[in-house]
Amino acid sequence: MLQSVQQFYGDKLGASDGEIGRVKDFYFDDQNWVVRYVVADTGSWLSERKVLISPHALGRPDRTGRLLVVNLTRQQIERSPSMESHKPVSRQYEEEYHRYYGWPYYWQGERLWGLSGFPVLESRSQPFPTEQARTAAPSRDRADVHLWSTRAVQGYHLEARDGTIGHICDFMMDDQNWAISQLVIKTGHRFSGREVQIPTSEVQRISYEKSTVYVNLTQAAGEQSAAHPAAPAGVV
Repeated sequence: MLQSVQQFYGDKLGASDGEIGRVKDFYFDDQNWVVRYVVADTGSWLSERKVLISPHALGRPDRTGRLLVVNLTRQQIERSPSMESHKPVSRQYEEEYHRYYGWPYYWQGERLWGLSGFPVLESRSQPFPTEQARTAAPSRDRADVHLWSTRAVQGYHLEARDGTIGHICDFMMDDQNWAISQLVIKTGHRFSGREVQIPTSEVQRISYEKSTVYVNLTQAAGEQSAAHPAAPAGVV
């Protein structure tokens, strides 16, 4: 089932032994269009560092109680590799983070989550195959990280082959594998325009410098895409 990313902002994050904060942002990779981390706003608890939660630690998203269940303890999160709030996520940090929790590297493997199509939380009885290879020899695979903030990209222009279609106002995410399959685009006037859904498979690239997402569509095709359904009454 597809769910609105925007509607998760502000939801509580509950560890196994207490609340740890609220959902502040999501980081997705622009190669597979999958949410790789939830960014937590921990208030005064861990205010001097950025706290990332991988979907490996999360239950299936449920909007009913506006709570994301985190299958970790507060101590595990507090002792996880620290990253300063103002710094981007590096591959070196991601490797340290995944080793700490014992999760497979999503960037190594042919499937959406490396060794699996889903971020399944499993107990570890032995090292993952990729880690055995890394122990035997230094890693030569340090691909560039392509992580983007949904909050930052929200508002970017959507540029077709022949002109601007509109701007991004939301993302639709699969609640099982965390893949973003659709961009929600406001066409026409910012306040009175029509909202349509554009498949992320049509995206060619994202430009930070121009605050623009480029798609392999014509302006007319984009504007005539499937309408984005209105949120049910009472959903914020």
